[in-house]
Amino acid sequence: MRNYIKTKIALLALPLLFCACASKQVQFDNLESKKVVVENGSEIYVPYKQLTKAPGAHWFAYYDKFETDPTGRYVLAMRANFENRSPKDFETIEIGVIDTHSDNKWTTLGTSAAWGWQQGCQLQFIPQSDFEVIWNDLENGKFVSRIKNIKTGKMRTIDTAVYALSPDGKWAITLDYARLNDTRPGYGYKGVADPYKDIKAPKETGIWKVDLQTGECKLIMSLADVVALKETSHINFCNSKHWLNHLLVSPNGKRFIFFHRWQCTPDCKNKCAYAKHWGTHMLTANVDGSDIRVVIPYKMASHFIWDWESKNILAWTNIADRGNAFYLISDEPKPTYTKVGPDKMKVNGHCTYLKNPDWILNDTYPNKQSMQTVFLYNVKTGKRIDIARLYSPRKIKGKEWRCDTHPRATPDGTKVIVDSAHSGSRQIYMFDISHLIK
Repeated sequence: MRNYIKTKIALLALPLLFCACASKQVQFDNLESKKVVVENGSEIYVPYKQLTKAPGAHWFAYYDKFETDPTGRYVLAMRANFENRSPKDFETIEIGVIDTHSDNKWTTLGTSAAWGWQQGCQLQFIPQSDFEVIWNDLENGKFVSRIKNIKTGKMRTIDTAVYALSPDGKWAITLDYARLNDTRPGYGYKGVADPYKDIKAPKETGIWKVDLQTGECKLIMSLADVVALKETSHINFCNSKHWLNHLLVSPNGKRFIFFHRWQCTPDCKNKCAYAKHWGTHMLTANVDGSDIRVVIPYKMASHFIWDWESKNILAWTNIADRGNAFYLISDEPKPTYTKVGPDKMKVNGHCTYLKNPDWILNDTYPNKQSMQTVFLYNVKTGKRIDIARLYSPRKIKGKEWRCDTHPRATPDGTKVIVDSAHSGSRQIYMFDISHLIK
């Protein structure tokens, strides 16, 4: 194993971000929580604030990362000078932090050439850290990650990109972004060719564990190992090309989730895929790659989140004779499946639990009117509360560069941050839900 860590002081130091001068709290609009109609017929039902504006498209991307510092004051974001197309090789975006107590002031942290529209560059605050953030980049023909202290400006580079971080912030798991770009554009990164592009399930690539202190990187599970699992040996994969995606470490740091996906040949889609699409299994494993469990073996799995106790997974899937729904799935060798909110969460969405685990934060994809809804669901009372209905431009619907809202809660669970293009360009908005969850 090699140590790949490099350290350097960034040219851009940021101590002025943290001056001792008095600051003011974020100022919300719609304080009376009445329905407010904004651009393109969008409706917002709670106090809100637009955090970013043109010029430039701003977004954070995925819903399962820490977008803010522990206080919720500093909000991470990405900025692009174009929209509505795929990024080109080596095309960069700007990485920044927004101070919500200083008129949403933007401070640039750096750039990234390793990114996609749906998950960005995996930008996030490192757990258990007040000031350190991490994002992926491209350097000398290799995907890397930058770790920067936004207070001191000090930055170091880990010689591999990351995907999901551990709850203690000491390590990460990651996958092959070049292969992911070939198989699922919008999630992988351009700029590095996949050396195993023509191999269906290579043994040289898979999931790695990365030490964020030393830079040590170890392959803990190969793609060939996953395809050869005895639990799925009955499936006819029909000479499919395989890849891995959607990693997430459990809150207790002991296990992680991942997707095994395969793209069937045209003559075999009815046999090996769900709804004539690619096939998907959800699996869990110990953080050393052992004790692999196939928790969704039904060829279809979508958005998911761990519960706070790390015992169950909330996920959208299709179970034979029970249909599409959100299910609470036990992380066991023989999982159990319990529907959650079947009458209130009827469609697929990006789900997380608030700090108060009675509440699920969720959204929808655009409906026939091109509206996507951000909402709360209470698992004890069965009550659903809509936060906003936001227009999604039809020209981006279903595209690689679509703008899903991907709702993210602040650590205290009182505010929700989303990406939305209802104004005509993708921007970031903050909603105050403190009065809804009392």
